[in-house]
Amino acid sequence: MDANFFNLSDDTPVYVISVAAQLSGLHPQTLRQYDRLGLVSPGRSAGRGRLYSTRDIVLLREVQRLSQEDGINLAGIKRILELETETMRLRDEVARLRGELAMMRALIRYELPPA
Repeated sequence: MDANFFNLSDDTPVYVISVAAQLSGLHPQTLRQYDRLGLVSPGRSAGRGRLYSTRDIVLLREVQRLSQEDGINLAGIKRILELETETMRLRDEVARLRGELAMMRALIRYELPPA
């Protein structure tokens, strides 16, 4: 059985903190600190426990890599993550606007009589 059997996406929070810590190679206290700093925002269970998604695990590993390998402090990492998120949002917006522009150009061509 794979994750698709359960209709889970990479954003579905399913891992409790101990499993997320093991999968990310970090200590549970480090995950709590990253949550407090806003580097990662796990979901919450009904009892308010943290639940991490596969995407959160990947992000935790990236935070660790930036910190350990590249020597970037946590404030710098937070800014990098914010800028990456904004870049993705802007790319999506540009793609949407290009689609609208193409549709408008097609409408204009269709509606204008030949010269």
